[in-house]
Order: sequence, then C-alpha cells, then structure tokens
Amino acid sequence: MSRFDGHTHSNYITQDDSEDGIDRRGFLRCMAWVGTGVVWGLSGGVPKSFALGQLGSLTDEQRKSIFFAQISDSHIGFSKEANKDVTATLKLAVAKLNALPERPRFVLHTGDISQLSKAEEFDTADQVLRELKTDKVFFVPGEHDVVNDNGAGYLARYGRSVGAKGGGWYSFDHSGVHFIGLVNVLNLKAGGLGALGPEQLDWLARDVRRLSASTPIVLFAHVPLWTVYPEWGWGTDDSAQALALLKRFGSVTVLNGHIHQIMQKVEGNVAFHTAMSTAFPQPAPGTAPSPGPMKVDPERLQSVLGVRQVSYVPGHHGLAVVETTLSGLPPAFAEITSEAEMRMQRDGAGKTKPAPAQLAANEIGIDNFSFTPKVLTVTAGTEVTWINRDDVPHLIASAKGQFKPSKALETDQRFTVRLTEPGSYDYFCSLHPQMTGRVVVAKG
Repeated sequence: MSRFDGHTHSNYITQDDSEDGIDRRGFLRCMAWVGTGVVWGLSGGVPKSFALGQLGSLTDEQRKSIFFAQISDSHIGFSKEANKDVTATLKLAVAKLNALPERPRFVLHTGDISQLSKAEEFDTADQVLRELKTDKVFFVPGEHDVVNDNGAGYLARYGRSVGAKGGGWYSFDHSGVHFIGLVNVLNLKAGGLGALGPEQLDWLARDVRRLSASTPIVLFAHVPLWTVYPEWGWGTDDSAQALALLKRFGSVTVLNGHIHQIMQKVEGNVAFHTAMSTAFPQPAPGTAPSPGPMKVDPERLQSVLGVRQVSYVPGHHGLAVVETTLSGLPPAFAEITSEAEMRMQRDGAGKTKPAPAQLAANEIGIDNFSFTPKVLTVTAGTEVTWINRDDVPHLIASAKGQFKPSKALETDQRFTVRLTEPGSYDYFCSLHPQMTGRVVVAKG
C-alpha cells in the first residue's frame, strides 16, 4: 500500500485485492505514470515532483542534490529476438546519463551485467561503462553474473576495489548517505526466492549498528527485497530480517533490478523501487504464463528500457527518483501488458517460437520457465536429458546433491544424467529456483 501524508493517491498501488497482494490496476497505473520522468522528493512529509524537462531550471539546492544514477540488467551477451544488440542499448543509456544537466557523482549497477558471466561479456560492459561521466561505478551481482563459478569471476573483477565481504556485499558513505550493496543471488534453494543468508545478515547488523537513526540509508541489490510475485521468483526469502534491522532509521530507500520494469511501494519509512533494464522488458506479473525476455515492436523498444537518477537534499526525509526511458518518451508498459495478454495462448511472454518438438520418454523440456513433465518416471540405469527451449539460460541442480549440476544451458542445449539408484530425485533451476521438478527412478 502506498500513501503520502495520510492520503491515498490514485496513481499508486492502493489496495491488496488479489491473493498475491498485488493490486493489478494500481500497479499498471503506477508503472505507466512514473516512467514519464518525474522527480519525487519529500519536504516535511509532503511530496514534491518535477518533470524531467524541468531539470535544467531547478534551483541551486535542487540541482546540487542530483548526485547518483542507477543502471540495471544490461545482459551483455544476450542476442535473441527481444534485443539483438544489448551493447548498443547500454551505450544509449550511458549517453542519456552523460547528457544530464548535472553530472551524477557515481552510478550503481544493480546486477545482470552479463548474460553468462563470461570474461568477454564483462569486458564489453566495462568498456561501455568507462564512457560514463562520473567518478565511479558500483556493482552488485545478478544471477547471470554468478552462473557456473558461483561469482568468483565477478568478485575478482568488481569486489576488491570496494572491499567486498563474503559473496560480495559492502557499504560506503557519500554526501551524508549510507549505501549498502547486498547480494541475494547466491546459494539459492529449490522452490525459494532470492536469499541473503545468515552471514550477510550478521554483517548488515554490525554495519548499521554504529549509524545514527537520522542517517539516510540506500540499500541496493539485484532481486527485489520485497515479494513482488513469488510465482516467478520475484522476491527475497529473508528480506524481512534485513529490513527489521533498519526500522529505527527515518529514511530507507531500496533499489533493485531483476524484473526489468518500474514498480514502487512504500511501507512506513521504506521506499522500494525496481528499475527498467537496458536490455529487454519482461511482462508485468501475472500477465503471461512466465517471466522472460519480451519481444516488442522495434520502434517501441527504447520506450521500455531506461535508467534512473536518485537524489538527496540534506534536511529532507526522502530521496527523489527520476525515471528516464532511452527514447525520452513515456514507457509503453500498458500497451505491452495488453499485447502480452493477447499472446498468452500462443506463446506466453510475447515471444515467437515454433511449437516444441515431441519429447522422448526419457526427456524433460524446459519452456516458459517450467519443466515438462513436472514428474518423470524412468527405470534404474536410464539416461535422463533436459532440453532448454527458453530464450534464457537455465542450470539444472539436484536439490539433495544426488547428481552433479549442469553448466548454464543456453537455448537448445541439453544436459544428461544417468540415474542408476531407485528413488526420487528432486531438482531445480539454480538460476530460477522457483522452477522445480522430480525424477522417480523405479527398479528395472
């Protein structure tokens, strides 16, 4: 529920009238409205807004408060129909930030820098981001940045310069604000959401213990730190424990990526913001059978990709947020949602694919972020093969360590395991842990 100074506003999510807690109509109004490029700030608890076109005429106080930006979900290496040149759109995002009337002091990248955590993908991203007119770029990993090596390559490249702890979490102070980069894409469990884990939560408790309650806090992580849509894995299992550590602070802003679209929520002293991607959009929650890259008309692509500015004015209670599409036009989320609904029966998330080939008796298809069949029964000694038919990678892992995990399977790639012992083999996708399945091995 989003309210300001005791009044409910029609452009916000105002009621939870569905089982998953999402007010669909309010959600869509929120997405379509906020992306027009509005700066929101709070002064004495009253919101004040500025259109993006007004940035050149702000007061000195307002101008000097514009001090950092957010980029998310660049997916360098992705080359499917949804966007065959994600490097080009990342360059557009950089140009958009470089053209701002006030230079951002630094930039936060909230994960999925790469598509498959390959060195050459990180190299390309680094080369593009070096063109930013800013002092520094700070990173947190997305699940695509830690695939295959559990984040070792990401940490070696981005963790050392910020003194990252554990799996890559860290904090820093800037202009009176305390920034905390969290990692919720490691050691994911079957059927679960994103996870922080006890080690990181212990570190967070120690990190904020020394701070005054008046210190503004900015948390940034890849997967949303609130439950947006659990059916698609859009949330973090232990986020409530992290947020409980921040109850005493008067201003907490949470910035996330992962879902490739704008969504906002305010709970007490905490304001949550998810960001657009620079690579491709995803469908709104519940408007398609699954998440995943959504193909839109080429002339509209730049209106569903974008960047974010966030600013802090000392003495104010909240941070101001500016959403900017790469096209400079309002985003076409409402149209895309309608388009997705019309295509659901044909293909799910706005993707155009041929009908899947017939599966053999020992094969499991991966399509629309699900396993088919959900339960496969075979005899002992059978080779079981998973086939990825999605436009995104999946990684097959045993929930109980009964077989070695696959590598990240790209489109049309296969993974085969010979199962010799009778019993049940529960498995999941360790990139998208809401995806689960079972193989039952019977005696021969």
